[in-house]
Amino acid sequence: MKNKSMDIVEQVKNFVEEECKKPTSKYGFEPFSSHFLLVVEYANQLLNKLEADKEIVLIASWLHDIGSIVNGREDHHITGAEIAEKKLKELNYPTEKIELVKKCILNHRGSQNNIRESLEEKIVADADAMSNFNNISGIFKAAFVYENKTQKEAQESVKLKLSNKWNKLHFDYSKEIIKPKYEAIMLLLN
Repeated sequence: MKNKSMDIVEQVKNFVEEECKKPTSKYGFEPFSSHFLLVVEYANQLLNKLEADKEIVLIASWLHDIGSIVNGREDHHITGAEIAEKKLKELNYPTEKIELVKKCILNHRGSQNNIRESLEEKIVADADAMSNFNNISGIFKAAFVYENKTQKEAQESVKLKLSNKWNKLHFDYSKEIIKPKYEAIMLLLN
């Protein structure tokens, strides 16, 4: 069972990597290495501390932003859940587990203020938020390139975004991991 479980996770990872490599990828390949890998890394750290369904968390961690890669950021939690369902059905993944993965994807965005009911949803949301503290340049890039902000506006935007992510973390352990980065970033942006 464990090999089959890791096999599905590997297939999902490969799917996401291939989508990021496509010329149609909205943000190029960059999000694969600068975001997806980090989300999975943080999810694994949280899974080492919390009793959750590892397979669901890892699949959802790989697929949480696939809607953004394929269709763009707007409503990417909804488009991502649809893409995930289609892909997981192709891989003959059980329907009840597909629904759990979709809930993680639908509820991963902090900006949506959705209620996260399961431990798996909370882990994916925290891992996603935590990854931002490793990718300040990417957040600034989004502010400058995609949002057309000035330097001052970008600085305030990044500071607010990261403060919100910090405040919405579900687990003390998440904050423990991220605290040195959070404090350093706030020191620099103040």
